[in-house]
Amino acid sequence: MMENEVFASFTFYSTILIIKMYVLAIITGQVRLRKKAFANPEDALRNGGLQYCREDPDVERCRRAHHNDMENIFPFLFLGAIYSLLDPNPIVARIHFLIFCVGRIVHTVAYLLQLKAPTRSVAYSVAQLPCFSMALQILFAAITHW
Repeated sequence: MMENEVFASFTFYSTILIIKMYVLAIITGQVRLRKKAFANPEDALRNGGLQYCREDPDVERCRRAHHNDMENIFPFLFLGAIYSLLDPNPIVARIHFLIFCVGRIVHTVAYLLQLKAPTRSVAYSVAQLPCFSMALQILFAAITHW
């Protein structure tokens, strides 16, 4: 499967994005510990008492960034895998994957560091372009082979 240059490129960028999601989960946990803001009573009891079973704006920001990743990266994984099977031009495919990956990384950095608007929304929008492109190409291929 890795002989397919497009699929190898997809695998590389997908793995980078999944590692980014794991790093974001670790950051969320670290912010919870630093801010003493735990979602579950047993965690709060282990870390100082039930008064720490509470929400914190910084923890919630990390959680929103992670949730946004799940809403966007999971569809990319599906679209990119199917798109890779369509035998697209390897350079064009790599550009699709690169734009999405960079867009999602910038989106996360903008979210976590609270960068000035519209940085986050521009990163989000730019990352959506290759997904729409891949989706349209998949639909066109499906329709022409139906």
